[in-house]
Amino acid sequence: MSLKAEIAACRICAEHLPHGVRPVASFSSTARLLIIGQAPGSKVHESGIPWDDASGDRLREWAGLSKDEMYDPARVALVPMGFCYPGKASGGDKPPRPECAATWHERVMAELPQDRLTLLVGTYAQRAYLPQTRNWTMAERVRRYREFQPDFIPLPHPAWRSTLFMRQHPWFEEDLLPVLRDGVAAALRGD
Repeated sequence: MSLKAEIAACRICAEHLPHGVRPVASFSSTARLLIIGQAPGSKVHESGIPWDDASGDRLREWAGLSKDEMYDPARVALVPMGFCYPGKASGGDKPPRPECAATWHERVMAELPQDRLTLLVGTYAQRAYLPQTRNWTMAERVRRYREFQPDFIPLPHPAWRSTLFMRQHPWFEEDLLPVLRDGVAAALRGD
């Protein structure tokens, strides 16, 4: 059974998922851009398409990606920290289930090219892949993005709340977004 088929059949945390199991991830051995987010939201759970919501629209805008580019698994891997919708909590969605990344991420990463750009979208992805920054604020990680290049670019989650983040941190749009777009374009070209 392929890794994708194993992930699709996963039921490890089914008892903790109030809306059922529907793993959502997309990747291939040629994807040189990897986007690691939190977990699917309710709209993505319904459609089965990663980032198929307003957050995805904003993320594509930030990264300079078209829908066709983002949803081409030969070029872009979409691998959240949790593959299934965890349900609602006060103030947003519940955190991604920890079993998911522990079970699948190492195996998925082994299938991807070593030479890739990884966008770490939100605190959960940043804490997992930049463990030395666990005690930093998300804003500090994002502000110090150059320290993690060329492998990683940390980003805030592109939910509606990111509007406030961008207002409070004008350097994000002025400094980071041009670097992000250049890095994404280079990864898509295979540079």
